[in-house]
Amino acid sequence: MTRIDQTTFAHRRQRAAQLVAAHSLGGLVVGTGAEFAYLTGSWASSHERLTALAIGPDGRAVLVAPLTDIASLGIPADSGVEVRGWQDGQDPYALAVEALDATKPVALDSSLTADHVFALQVLVPDTRLATDTLAELFMAKEDAELAELARAGAAIDRVHARVPELLVAGRTEAQVAEELDRLIMDEHEAVDFVIVGSGENGANPHHDFSERVLSRGDVVVVDLGGTLDSGYHSDCTRTYIVGGNTEDVDPEVLRAYDVLTQAHQAAVTAARPGITAGELDAVARGVIEQAGYGEYFTHRLGHGIGLAGHEAPFIIGGNDTELKTGMAFSIEPGIYLPGKWGMRLEDIVYLDDDGAVSLNNVARGLR
Repeated sequence: MTRIDQTTFAHRRQRAAQLVAAHSLGGLVVGTGAEFAYLTGSWASSHERLTALAIGPDGRAVLVAPLTDIASLGIPADSGVEVRGWQDGQDPYALAVEALDATKPVALDSSLTADHVFALQVLVPDTRLATDTLAELFMAKEDAELAELARAGAAIDRVHARVPELLVAGRTEAQVAEELDRLIMDEHEAVDFVIVGSGENGANPHHDFSERVLSRGDVVVVDLGGTLDSGYHSDCTRTYIVGGNTEDVDPEVLRAYDVLTQAHQAAVTAARPGITAGELDAVARGVIEQAGYGEYFTHRLGHGIGLAGHEAPFIIGGNDTELKTGMAFSIEPGIYLPGKWGMRLEDIVYLDDDGAVSLNNVARGLR
């Protein structure tokens, strides 16, 4: 299901063709997935039989798919996309390449599996990774996309508002996660993930949940995400205390959480058009390092989000991508002490001309 009209998809394909030409490429080939949906509105899935969209520098858009799948693509006849079905025994790669200028480098989307990539490279010897050459096509969000991300942010905020009542001593992480799964489904079309990391489990940033029993005073990392009916994603992390009383925890937890909130706020304040992704990562990392917790911040500061849960821009050291108006990404510093506890504070923000606007606004304190 989509909330974006066909005119918008046509405009996106036109912009893709313009970028292909501007980068002196012979075309773009996109396999099924988030980028395919961005350009066509279709969430059709692929398999060993090629389904792909080919866009040439002249604006021609050809969608190649097995004849057996044509009816399920959902591409309107007046979309401006030439749909070409193929049968077993035909060469679908040749059909896709017909829309391209194979004498020039061709950008291939990262969703294409190796078997499809190798087959295309036989016909187009010079290929590039589309996410490197055409990342700008997907990174800056349109107003309609930002509206969907705002809707997603509000939806996951409503779920987080219910978390404190679920974190009861004597319950297991798995029991809490089961209820959170239901609450996410009340607000979304699908559950992307549920992380309930209590005590030492919270020191693993990608822990999901276990049979560990919650105890009063436990520090608990709760990271939640879902997908709306439009395909756009939510993602938000808060850190809680079982019982809600800060007097029940080690004073070092309170000190570290103060550092974490400072790092988060420093990054939100610094996030504005013109700063690079690497520079923004360094802002938050610098606060945490200065406080003596640098070795315990073990992941990047953030990632882009849209029709994919993780996409460019990636807010990580060494990334020279310049952040621009309309980009949406997470800001999620964390501190993780092995064997003890972990904490993370994550919001999705987007950039307007003046700086970062948060799409998550549920309470950020250590509750």
